[in-house]
Amino acid sequence: MPIKFRYLFITALLLLFLPLNRGNAASVTDDATEPNLHVIRKLLVTAITSSKTTDSLYNHLGGIKNRTSLINGYIGTLQALKAKHTWNPYYKIKYLNDAEKTFKNAVTGDPSNIEIRFMRFSIEHNVPGFLGYTKNLVADRTEIIKQIERKHYASADAALVKTIIIFLIDSKRCTPAEHSILTQHLASL
Repeated sequence: MPIKFRYLFITALLLLFLPLNRGNAASVTDDATEPNLHVIRKLLVTAITSSKTTDSLYNHLGGIKNRTSLINGYIGTLQALKAKHTWNPYYKIKYLNDAEKTFKNAVTGDPSNIEIRFMRFSIEHNVPGFLGYTKNLVADRTEIIKQIERKHYASADAALVKTIIIFLIDSKRCTPAEHSILTQHLASL
């Protein structure tokens, strides 16, 4: 993965999770049934550079019964991070295939959730194109921009929406018209 794209991906995720609750990062759930999204997001930042955190969070989220589409989106992101952390090419492809299937289910379950779409977009943006994992970039970008225009942010707060907009602009994958729309929305946040 080229250094510039790796930098963009890591920067986007760090900006995404920076202004979050500074509580106990070890507690992924507030109680036995309700996952704490702020803690999960914070741990995802650590998972970018830590295979141990990736595996731990993946196992924990995988154990949640009746997962929401957003939790499945986090699992898809963790599967992609598992591909990043492994040295074995077979497992890299396996984890990417798993992530692709998980993201497909997450998007099917909540097609207008910009956080799920953003996670998939950022993964596909950073995976080398020759691997063939870039088929949802246009659809995700289009849906994210449509939801931003409608101000339908789902579980995303203003900081997350700003991060998404900045990432889309920096990705250089937007048309001039989309770039203009995103710039206007960024100025209004």
